[in-house]
Amino acid sequence: MSGDVDDRVRRRFRAGEDARDGDTQRGTDAPAPERAVDQLARLLREEAPLLGDDEVRRRARSLAVDLVGLGPVQALLDDPAVTDVLVNGPGEVWVERHGRLHPSGVVVDRPAVDRAIERLVGPLGLHADRAHPVVDARLADGTRVTAVLPPLAVDGPLVAVRRHRRDPVPLDRMASPAVADQLRRRLVGRRNLVVFGATGSGKTTLLGSLCAELPADERVVTVEDVAELRLDGRGIVRLEARPGGADGVGRVGFRELVRVALRLRPDRIVVGEVRGAEAADMVWALSTGHDGSMSTLHAATAHDALRRVTSFAVAGADGAPVGVVQDQVHAAVHSLVGTARLPDGGRRVVSVHDVVPADGRLVPVAEDGP
Repeated sequence: MSGDVDDRVRRRFRAGEDARDGDTQRGTDAPAPERAVDQLARLLREEAPLLGDDEVRRRARSLAVDLVGLGPVQALLDDPAVTDVLVNGPGEVWVERHGRLHPSGVVVDRPAVDRAIERLVGPLGLHADRAHPVVDARLADGTRVTAVLPPLAVDGPLVAVRRHRRDPVPLDRMASPAVADQLRRRLVGRRNLVVFGATGSGKTTLLGSLCAELPADERVVTVEDVAELRLDGRGIVRLEARPGGADGVGRVGFRELVRVALRLRPDRIVVGEVRGAEAADMVWALSTGHDGSMSTLHAATAHDALRRVTSFAVAGADGAPVGVVQDQVHAAVHSLVGTARLPDGGRRVVSVHDVVPADGRLVPVAEDGP
């Protein structure tokens, strides 16, 4: 009897999906499964009026996960301790909890992976198919989703879901007292900071910690490829690049956004991650009165970070002499802050170096190895 009721509710819900205006999937900040629970509960009460309220809600939630959620993966995303969910094709799903990767015990087959991808990116107006085998998107709550399909993913479709903390991590948890003191001095002194480190080392987390130390009335313009920073303050302005449609229409690139940020009267600019020619615009901005700005960069050491910023800036400098660009980088980047992932999964600031403008030498200010 229970199964018959659930089957009738499923059929009625699915039959009504095309007739609904799509609000159960998009247009609000609430997750689709939560919005669907109310409708499923109403259908359950119509089909089984003798069910108690608690039983109705329990079954409605279970049906919502199956019908509009991500199936068995949904329970992993509902765990507040989970920051990353990694689907490596059909098989066991991995998760990151408290900075460490673990097998989750949840096993998915190919149809479940395909449904999860469709339900993650479809409401955003994106498509994942052989013509578009790579999709990188941000959900309404800031969660970042990357999907890679065959033939690029040899062993089956891949999905990586990364959630960022809504509340910034206190700076004192990211750095020792001595290092935190040095960083605060540089914030007050409006020094330009570039945070570097490996993937997953806490660069974006540290950027949020540093921004949380800024006065609430400062106008801070953030520029990100995929918006991940969650900052509080009256003057926070967030910009996010737009990939555009399949034909490129509507695309607004990262470099263009950096230029837009300069026209928005910022007190500080925060560039989520420098990856290419936009470094030239960022360096120009830092050299022309936007002191106290910040950015991140993938690099292993402070020397490597300075070299990468320079090479990116040269690539975007429209033929300017290399020596001139190099001098501008040395004058614009005041300090390099290194982060690392600790053996226990935590993230921490491990070094601070100041850049000598005259010749680009790096002066170690503080070091706190992992």
